[in-house]
Order: sequence, then structure tokens, then C-alpha cells
Amino acid sequence: MNLSVVQACLTETDLDRIRHAADHVRDHDTDQVLAALLPGLTADERADVARHLGYDHTAVLVFPASLDGLRDDLRDAGLDPGPVTPSVVVRGRLTRRYGAAVEGSPVGIVHVPVAGRTVEIFALPVPPGSPLETVAADERANGHESHHAFAVTAPGRVIPAGLRTLLTERGGAVPDGGGYNNHENVTVLYFRTTDHRRFELRLPGRQEPLPDPTLALLGVMTGAWATQAVRTMAELGIADHLAARPALDATALAHLTGTAPDALRRLLRYLATLGLLTASPDGTHHLTALGEPLRTNAEHSLHPLALLYGGPFYDSFAGLPYAVSTGKEAFAHRYGEHHFRYFAARPELGDLFHRAMAASAEMFTPVPDLVDFSAVRRVVDVGGGSGALLGRILRAHGHLEGVLLERPEALAAARSHLADLSGRCTFAEGDFTESVPPGGDAYLLSRVLHDWDDDRCRTILHRCAEAMRPGAELLVVERLLPGSAAAAWDLHMLCNVGGRERTEADYGHLLAEAGFTPVACHSLPLGAALLHAVRG
Repeated sequence: MNLSVVQACLTETDLDRIRHAADHVRDHDTDQVLAALLPGLTADERADVARHLGYDHTAVLVFPASLDGLRDDLRDAGLDPGPVTPSVVVRGRLTRRYGAAVEGSPVGIVHVPVAGRTVEIFALPVPPGSPLETVAADERANGHESHHAFAVTAPGRVIPAGLRTLLTERGGAVPDGGGYNNHENVTVLYFRTTDHRRFELRLPGRQEPLPDPTLALLGVMTGAWATQAVRTMAELGIADHLAARPALDATALAHLTGTAPDALRRLLRYLATLGLLTASPDGTHHLTALGEPLRTNAEHSLHPLALLYGGPFYDSFAGLPYAVSTGKEAFAHRYGEHHFRYFAARPELGDLFHRAMAASAEMFTPVPDLVDFSAVRRVVDVGGGSGALLGRILRAHGHLEGVLLERPEALAAARSHLADLSGRCTFAEGDFTESVPPGGDAYLLSRVLHDWDDDRCRTILHRCAEAMRPGAELLVVERLLPGSAAAAWDLHMLCNVGGRERTEADYGHLLAEAGFTPVACHSLPLGAALLHAVRG
């Protein structure tokens, strides 16, 4: 890979972050770094841990205008950088976090020795005016890639396994993946703390994880407890209370939520083990980054999803054995009718469902920039719910007009969500299995097809094809198998609606049968994908 482009230009902000990392490496020892990361460890435990590992490096991600000349900038800052090499691992993590915006962008890595340790500098080139400037701003603010690393000096498997147990069970660290690095012949294990700081253990040679299978199975089996704990946290508004008044203790929270203090204290303790909040020695509680999306006013709040997954959908999953035995959705078996009709007849559930679907709108963020809309004038959103995707596209491209096709009960929320687009967006009541508004240049099917079996999908796609002129574009947003997120939602589809998740090839066959030619597939946040096809 050619990492050279043009002369680099590190901002003073990034230079300060590098200097801060160098100062940290120079001024802190293993015990100090462990104490800051894992305050739950006692001094004796830290001393025991430090016998078997040492503080190795601190990593920081910066954003030069290019990679060419990066080493000169670092030398001018008084540092002695090694060569710049590609970092496939970091680029992969950034791609998973930000989607196609980062795909194809080079990411360099350069090591700078400081006081017998190392500052590990990752560099993502961000030229002036680049759309990657939003990525840089988010990374600088949140430090997702910043971390400290410890090198394990003990050979074999027993002591490293004990270290991982101590760090997780006593220190509260949460395993966050890892793997073998054949370039350095080390196994790297990633962890995050309850306040979302990251660190890694570097073990010599190739080592496989040593999980306790019984404990791991118990964790899987008690997943339902976590679902209900999160639902209860959402119903009580605990995230909102902790965001408004940080450092509340259980007694104060119980007064605000009208709950029994002792029972609430026990719930809070369990929520802390899930990483949704932390408990301080003085008995106060603090919301973590993992718990932030449960705030009702958070961007892309997951509050309604917590209520939905812990409510009707939780109950329907008790019928999963029926669904697996018969191939029919458990929801209809338990509630007497399909969930769409059931929710439509109960406005409070219908409203919750549409708010829950809007909670996943983060996956739509890259879509307006992934497709060339310059020749498009009219966008038709087929079954688009509250219009989250249509609204994002219309707001990004001022020359477009939109049409949203939905059921009557869904259009009320859509009109509110798209109120700022009055004059550019019209609303059509209807059933997309019967007809689709004609005359569009681009059509959207966002999280529609996975609700249905193959025959109904063919009907929907044929209705779209009938309404579309040759050359018109179809944009399909779905989760794709075989990803783990899609596998979980596939079971959800079986249990609750009778639909299914599919592979990219499965959708390709369905599209081709309806007269569409697939032209591209782009990764989206939250494990989703954008399938781009053209009407033949």
C-alpha cells in the first residue's frame, strides 16, 4: 500500500495529544496506570499483577492532512519516530464504527520510543474539507482508539489466564476481543473499563482464550435477567435522573423513582456489572457511555427499544419453541394476531414501535453520501415508518422531493418527524403489497423485506418494479447474514413477524427475479448494509 500523498500537517491539537501521551509514558509506572484504570484493585492486587506484566505503551489516534511527512512533523516536535506502516486492525475498527466513510482510507502506525516504553501513534489522513473531519472530531472527543497497553512477561498459559480473571472479576474490566498478531508474534487481548477507557494485554506468542465454559453458559442463560434489568432502568428513567443530577445515591434515586431503596440498590449493583453505570465508594452512581443511549433525549435514544424488547417482544420469545417447531411466528400464537395488526389496534404500542424503529436511525447516517443523488429529483420511501431515512436524504440534498408510503397509523408520526420538509415531502396512505407510487427516480426499502417471507418479498419488489421506470434506483437497507447481529435479528424475525434476515446473495436473487440489477453493497453502522440496485 502506498501511504504517501502530500506533505503532512499535524494540527496543534494533535501534537498536544501526542505530547500528552509521551508525558504519560514518561511519568507513570505500571502501578500508577493500573490504579487509574482499575481502581477496584487493592494495592496488594496491583503489586501481584505488576509482578507478571509491565506498562508497555500508550496509543493515540491523530489526523494529519496526509501521511507523507508525518515523521518530519514528529521530529520537529522533539520525538524520534520509527517507520510508518499500515495498520489494518485500526482501519477495520474505524470502518466498523463509521461505515463506508473510512473504507479505503489508509491508516498508518508509527512507534515513538519514550523512556524505555513507546508511544504508539495511529494516523488517519484527513485532508482539509474532507468528510472524514467529522470522524476526526468524534475520535478526538471520545478517544475510542486511545489506550494503554501492558506486556505480560510470564510464559505459559496459567499465569496469563489468572491475570485475565483478576482484571475482570476484581478490577471490573470487560473483555473486548483481540487476537494473534503474526507481525509481532504476540496475542493481543482488548479490555474496556466501566467508564469506557480501553487497555490491552500483550501476551508472548500465540495463545488462545481460556474461558470458563460453565460460567460463560450461565452468562448466556441469564441474559433474560439483563433484558429485564435494562427495561426496568428505562421504565424508571434512571439514565435521565443520573444525567440530570450526577452522583445520586440509591436513597435519592429511590425517592425520585418511587421505589424501595434496598431493592433499587440491588438493581443498581447488577446494572453496574452490565457496564451501564458505575458505583463510587461513597455510594453514588454515575451513568457510563454504555448507559447513555437509555436517556430519553439522547440522540438515537434506545429507550423505546429497551421497553419494546423487554415488553411484548420479550413475552413472545417465550414462544420460541413453538416457532422453531412449526416455522410460524410465536407472536401471533401468543397474542392471537400478527404483531403489525396487534400494534396498529393499540395506539400506545404502535407509537412505541415507531419510536423504537427510529432509535436505530444511526445506521442511516452514511446513506446520503454513498449514492449519487445529483440526477435524482423524486425519492419514494416505501414503508419508511416515521421517515427517518427519507428525511436524512432530503435534508442532505436540497433539490430533492420525497413521497412516503405508509399505513395511516404510521403517517401521523411521519408528518411530525418531517414537518420541517413541508412543501418537499408528500404522504401516501397505502399497502405496498398492492401498489407503490409511480414516478420516482429512486425508491427506498428500509428494513421492510426482512419482515416477510420470500414470496411476500417477491410481491413487494414486483410492485416497486411496476412503479419504476428503467434506470430508476432502488436502495435497500437490511442486516446481512452471516454476521452475529443479523443472526440474532433473524431469530427475532422468526419469532415475532415470520420474516427472516438474508445473505447478500439471497437479496441478489430476489432483486434479479423482480427485474433489478444489483450494483453495489455498502456497510452501514449497527451491522446494517445498503444494497444498491437499478431497475432493468
